[in-house]
Amino acid sequence: MARDYYDVLGVSRQASKQEIKRAFRVLARKYHPDVSDEPDAEERFKEINEAYEVLSDDQKRARYDRFGHAGVNGGGGFGGAGGFGGFEEIFEELFNFGGRRSGGRRQQSRRGADRRVTVKIAFEEAISGVDLDVEIDRLEVCDICEGSRAEPGTSTSRCPQCQGTGEVQQVQQTLLGQMVHVTTCPTCQGRGEVVDKPCHNCHAAGRVRERVNVPVHIPAGVSDGIQIQVRGEGDAGEAGAPRGDLYVIVKVKEHEFFKRRNDDIILDINVNVAQAALGDRIIIPTVDGDVELTLPAGTQTGKVFRLRGKGAPRLRRDGSSAGRGDQLVYVQVEVPTDLTEEQRELFEALAETLGSEVQPQTNGRGFFDRVRDFFEGDQ
Repeated sequence: MARDYYDVLGVSRQASKQEIKRAFRVLARKYHPDVSDEPDAEERFKEINEAYEVLSDDQKRARYDRFGHAGVNGGGGFGGAGGFGGFEEIFEELFNFGGRRSGGRRQQSRRGADRRVTVKIAFEEAISGVDLDVEIDRLEVCDICEGSRAEPGTSTSRCPQCQGTGEVQQVQQTLLGQMVHVTTCPTCQGRGEVVDKPCHNCHAAGRVRERVNVPVHIPAGVSDGIQIQVRGEGDAGEAGAPRGDLYVIVKVKEHEFFKRRNDDIILDINVNVAQAALGDRIIIPTVDGDVELTLPAGTQTGKVFRLRGKGAPRLRRDGSSAGRGDQLVYVQVEVPTDLTEEQRELFEALAETLGSEVQPQTNGRGFFDRVRDFFEGDQ
């Protein structure tokens, strides 16, 4: 069973990011395979890396605190830089001083680079979720040389300049004596080996650029601008190193009449003066289909009706949803501007019953009450 990540780094569950980083530095320096004589150094170093990867990322740490190891294992995830790329700066500080790496080992293979792509989805797809095939350009392992960089049937040989160490030394005379600088070998770029006959397909790069389709799940309730992390779908690493990740930035297209405010969906509707005065049963669109709404008699402009549970799913950080918001229906009473002769006569008759004197609003019967009385009396 995997050990608790806080125990691995020797910190409390309330530890700050600075404390976690400090603990990682100490342990990484102690157990790095290039400098440690401990028999289990490599396994301990991997365990320390794994713990730091989770606890140094706010989103991953929150999932781990809530669900344990099950919350941070698996494929995709949300937000954050993620991946092992975040360790590079710390490793540089711990094991690289002015170009010198401890231990005289050859350069380790580098993890593949991350890729980013933007996708546009419909408003309804953001509410319900959608599975997409996203087309991207990325580096893939060369299928001719299988990443060896050498033409099939040939092999690599030890670098003649660095003798396989991946490093060369430069001696400089100073006032304090001789100073030895260790730098990456310019002939093999730190690999420790050279290709005698480069692969004709990748030209000794070991990787080639290809256009591929990556399946991506967009969870229900995503909002415009959210970033989804798909692990292991970035560039292939060098010489078997891990792949980078793919970050999918979601853009949501504007809807013809729906708008979104957090987890609520907003809908503006126009009703005529007769509907507002007398009341009516009207059909309202929602993302789940049409529903009937009872418009009470005397409805005023600015009235808001709330349709419970007809909004967007509330998206959690782990990609699951917890309930839904509401749909808010805002009413605007529309005054007609182009009347037929019959409509004009009716409004003129109504005007005679209402009068033309302007009076302050009272708490008694208002304009729409008197409009309703007029039309009901005419029936």
